Amino acid sequence: MSDVEAVEGSGGDSGGGWTRGRIIGVAIGVGVAVLVVTLLIVGLVNRRNDGPRFVADEVLAPAQRKPAPVYSLPVLSPGGTVAPAGRQVSLANLRGEPVLVNVWASWCGPCRDETPVLEGIWNRYRERGLTVLGLNVEDVTDNALGFIHKYKLTYPSLRDGSQKTKQQFGYTGVPETFLVDRNGKVALYVPGPLTPADINGFDAVVTPLLRT
Repeated sequence: MSDVEAVEGSGGDSGGGWTRGRIIGVAIGVGVAVLVVTLLIVGLVNRRNDGPRFVADEVLAPAQRKPAPVYSLPVLSPGGTVAPAGRQVSLANLRGEPVLVNVWASWCGPCRDETPVLEGIWNRYRERGLTVLGLNVEDVTDNALGFIHKYKLTYPSLRDGSQKTKQQFGYTGVPETFLVDRNGKVALYVPGPLTPADINGFDAVVTPLLRT
């Protein structure tokens, strides 16, 4: 063996480079870490979705609440004096009563699944001063009207064809729900679709807002 070969051979054995074994070990470690994080996230999401999301402890204190959008939007589906047909309505017009704003679209499967929950809340609390208000976004008007007719929705909806409420509300997709207090500020944010379990804690959340 030449002197050059001897030097090269010894450098390969004792060097601190990335050997095949070391690369495999690091890859396994990274894979395990990713798996653990994924399981934690899935567990948190499942736990969040299994239980009610209307939790009194999650209602923001008045000083922490941010104003809801006050843009005037066309009425998509009327609802009595709250949203007369052929008019434009702003959340500013609804101050004095809490409003449950549900962001939805006709192409959204989970939006379809949550309609009985929203109808149930609307029918149960409308006489006590709560308004349920749909906010239709990223949609085609005819499709949205077809959705309302198909699922027999009686609570009013507004149409935001330009998504101008998105920045102020801060929603990231559909469906998402916001509980707005009597002063026009967001008291509670609920991501994802509502489920029957969500009704369980709703009374404890909305009753204080109906009084203050």
